Amino acid sequence: MKLALMWSSHRWPLLLLAAAAVNLAGGAARGANVQPPTQTTVTARLASHPGAPLSSARLAQSSIAWVGGTTTASTGESVTVYVSAALPTELGTPQTWTDFLAGLVHGPELAALTAYIAAFDEMQEVCGLRALGCYGGNRMVSMGETMFGVTAAEVVRHEYGHHVAFHRTNAPWLAIDWGPKNWSAAVDVCKRADARTAYPGDEGDHYSLNPGEAWAETYRLLDERRVGAVGTGWQIIDSSFYPSETALQAAERDVAQPWTSGRRQVLRRAFTRRGPATWLVPLATPLDGILDVRVALPRGGLHEVTLLAADRRTVLQKGLWSSMTMKTMTRTLCGERSLFLRVTRKGALGRVTVTATTP
Repeated sequence: MKLALMWSSHRWPLLLLAAAAVNLAGGAARGANVQPPTQTTVTARLASHPGAPLSSARLAQSSIAWVGGTTTASTGESVTVYVSAALPTELGTPQTWTDFLAGLVHGPELAALTAYIAAFDEMQEVCGLRALGCYGGNRMVSMGETMFGVTAAEVVRHEYGHHVAFHRTNAPWLAIDWGPKNWSAAVDVCKRADARTAYPGDEGDHYSLNPGEAWAETYRLLDERRVGAVGTGWQIIDSSFYPSETALQAAERDVAQPWTSGRRQVLRRAFTRRGPATWLVPLATPLDGILDVRVALPRGGLHEVTLLAADRRTVLQKGLWSSMTMKTMTRTLCGERSLFLRVTRKGALGRVTVTATTP
């Protein structure tokens, strides 16, 4: 399985048939004879099948002559880049593509990448007849030419967005399907998935509403804006995913300061005979994911433990006994940005300890 950057087949079926026929006939080296549609610029589409690497067999069996290897960028970082010998040097060398990749907004995941830049028809030999590029398991293949108004730089940026997601955690979901943790919360992927206005991992009829693809396009725009580059705009993903400033800032955090695990807080309170019988604990939950609550009670305590919505009235869940002195609850948070835990005294007095782990 692989991630493949593809044309949108439901919008340009005649173009795709023509392109496939030309490639099969071998008469359009690097796509030179493939004509773009007149109505609009062809844009990219990714077919996302995460979790397995790009096929080693297809790379090994291809007839492409690669030049390059591990190269040191001007930043001092090492990147493994191969460029097809069929591409003229003015379209990029291993050194220029190494410098380009090292110049992207990135973290330590860059060192794990192997990038292949090929002529258009060679790239399709590896990625498929409708592809502009593909990614999987730390390897990226991209066309090295501008085709139908889409530049190689745009394809590489988009694919690198998937590489970032491949190296990020968004438990309990896959970041490559849902996008990384901060961005996915900023654009409400979980709520949208529940409402069926987003379809994580869907590469079929709901491709334009796939948040994994929206993340990759957001990453592309983030990097283009940083360097002042002008891309083809926002055409392959539904406009509802077009990033706000908040979403772009969240995306930048996901690259530079990624989420790795939940935040744990421990709070204590002693219930006394004359004190309040209820303890209301505010829980800030800016990110979606797993909430884990453990409430240690005094021996003989029968306290009620209740999770409340932001209005402090709506009951979402109640704690259950896990031992003689412990009540617990686990919940998947989905768009709930502020919650309250209510502990109501019953039975024995004494100290209560709340341990809450939020995403």
